[in-house]
Amino acid sequence: MPLQKDDPKSVGGYKLVGRLGSGGMGIVYRGRARSGREVAVKVVHAQYAEDAVFRARFRQEIEAVRKVSGAFTAPVLDADPEAVRPWMATQYVPGPSLAALIREQGPLRGAALRRLALGLVEALREIHRAGVVHRDLKPANVLMAEDGPRVIDFGISRAAENHHTLTETGQMIGTPPFMSPEQLTDARSVGPASDVFSVGALLVYASTGRGPFDADSPYLTAYRVVHDAPVLDGVPEPLHPLLERCLAKDPATRPGLDDLAAEFVAALPETGPDEQDTVALRRDEAALVSTRPAAVADADPGPPASGRRPRRARRWWATAGTATALALGLTGYLLLGPGLGEDDSRSGTDTTGSAPSRWTTVPAGWKPWQTTVHATAAQGVKQGRGIDEGGSMNGPECQVYEGAVHCAGDGVLPVRLDALTGRARWRADVLPPGTGDGAYSFSVLGITDDAMLVEQTYDPHQGDDVKVTVAALDTGTGERLWQRTVNVDAVRPYVSGGLVIVPDDGGRSVTARSPRTGEERWTAPLPAGQYCGPADTGENPYLRCGPDEMPSKETVLLRLDPSDGSARRLTVPVDQTVVGTSEGRLVLLEPTEDEQDEAFAGIRLLDPDTGKARAVKFAEPLEGNAAYSDGTLWFATSSGQVVAVSVRTGERLWQTRTSLEQPSGIVHDPRARAVYLSSASGRVAALDTRKGTLLWETLPRARRVTNPGWSGSAVLLHEGALVVATTDGDVFTLDPAHPDRKPVPG
Repeated sequence: MPLQKDDPKSVGGYKLVGRLGSGGMGIVYRGRARSGREVAVKVVHAQYAEDAVFRARFRQEIEAVRKVSGAFTAPVLDADPEAVRPWMATQYVPGPSLAALIREQGPLRGAALRRLALGLVEALREIHRAGVVHRDLKPANVLMAEDGPRVIDFGISRAAENHHTLTETGQMIGTPPFMSPEQLTDARSVGPASDVFSVGALLVYASTGRGPFDADSPYLTAYRVVHDAPVLDGVPEPLHPLLERCLAKDPATRPGLDDLAAEFVAALPETGPDEQDTVALRRDEAALVSTRPAAVADADPGPPASGRRPRRARRWWATAGTATALALGLTGYLLLGPGLGEDDSRSGTDTTGSAPSRWTTVPAGWKPWQTTVHATAAQGVKQGRGIDEGGSMNGPECQVYEGAVHCAGDGVLPVRLDALTGRARWRADVLPPGTGDGAYSFSVLGITDDAMLVEQTYDPHQGDDVKVTVAALDTGTGERLWQRTVNVDAVRPYVSGGLVIVPDDGGRSVTARSPRTGEERWTAPLPAGQYCGPADTGENPYLRCGPDEMPSKETVLLRLDPSDGSARRLTVPVDQTVVGTSEGRLVLLEPTEDEQDEAFAGIRLLDPDTGKARAVKFAEPLEGNAAYSDGTLWFATSSGQVVAVSVRTGERLWQTRTSLEQPSGIVHDPRARAVYLSSASGRVAALDTRKGTLLWETLPRARRVTNPGWSGSAVLLHEGALVVATTDGDVFTLDPAHPDRKPVPG
């Protein structure tokens, strides 16, 4: 993709002609020497250049790669680890990564698989001969050139004679699906046999499209690597016993490289019926090169649509030593990511995604900023902390309105942040002001008519005397416009059709009120003996009502007309979830028959006028946070995989693996033809809506992560920019055309 305006024109005498990708800790450019020779130039991000440990690691990488010279590696041509921004120039390899190739073409067979296997053995032979252990051999670090694979990225390798390893700082340890057990339990014992284990895992992936230890989270994957037998379903039969030996838990029982080469020659054909596929693969490589960065690593993809992983991970009981090793190592992986070798803007080379055509211009005067919901405010309550210091389980809820970001949450007082600068303009007090000890929780019901509607729950820790108040705050000043204590035993308040709907004192009906004045507009009764809550169907939500205590097979969807409160009722199964509307019909998710399973078997399209429904089944069950927009359902799993499904047909359109841990729900940006998701650590990813191409990922931005479970993080759209609020109260903005730009303090 083209250079950006902030990119240098040359580095170390090499003219830069374009970007190949932006990784976790650096940018890789396509460069040209004075002789005309093309090179790949890796330049460290400015924020890491001052880190002495990182400089030492980068220096170690250069030294490691310089020791290795072979036909199946990309040699270092030049480097300057002492520059203001350290850089390294390597041979340019015109070809996609193995990760990109499998994602686009599917698993390898026959002669193509043979060339990969033998090429990897030859590369490792040269690497080990130089006294180096790679330690991060994975699909993203294997480039598929026409004359054979190239192994790249020695960023966490170490010389065999060097007993001191910089990887023990916790900043980078590898990638769990392709790591050896000893890397997770005793990093100091890692030797050449560790790379043999990684070759076995990589070849399982290359031949099936999935790893031998895949699970729904990096933690479970790491546990399986240490304790479970590999899953080899779909691996060509002659390779089964050989790959089982490569994946042995005991390094001493794994085959040596010479034995491995001989057995690959015997097990895999040099030519055969699959050779035609290989020819087609080579013919298509030119197209892949034009849409994927070469000579840099790609993200590890998820399994293809045809390769379904086991739906249940067995319960894991680790010893204290193993659990500690997993926690220490994976903290670095989850929070700081796979590192320099990974490519955060892989599809930026897609011309349909270039800044002029895809991304909307950000507002004039806008710069990326970062702050917290607890920042000192200019008006109202100055300091944000002091209520419910126990921390947030769900994170603040934020909404963008008229050039500002309005937030509130568990222990987070309502606050307005300027969308251009991030400065806290005002913060509202609790209701009533000066209330004593207890726990406070706030929810943003909605923002309309220059009023921020907030629900406050106060628990004095003295029995059941919990009080719920609905209040309207002026969006410009934070002043309280009106407030009302409500009974939520039968229904929660919500905003619909420009009105705020609140329960009456007895909880048997709801009243629609003006957002700014609280004036009553109409009252509507609720179903007797039932509890109701809003169902998310878009601009005008339904109320979903069902028995509060008695089990029931059905619930009622109640649509209140915002003009007069007249009601329309629909009956739906109790286990179906409303996620939106499509062409006037409600979209409901249908679960699988297994009550213990959290997956969905399909969808049900329900006409609210006639009650007629049409069932659409998925080819296989899907799970994760679901979001609907513009005819497509997106599912984000706990492992960071995103799956897109057509609502009309149930067909799986694409699936893409991200490195986000326990990501949030997905937000659709139709103007940019992109979807966004974020994690508790403040990672953000953008994917193309049509092909699922991973456009970019960012480094973590959160200043602290106390609750790494399913993320309460959210991505909001604001005039071409993105606003992200994390579980622990960090709020920051991104320009999606330049996501790697460093934010300024708000």
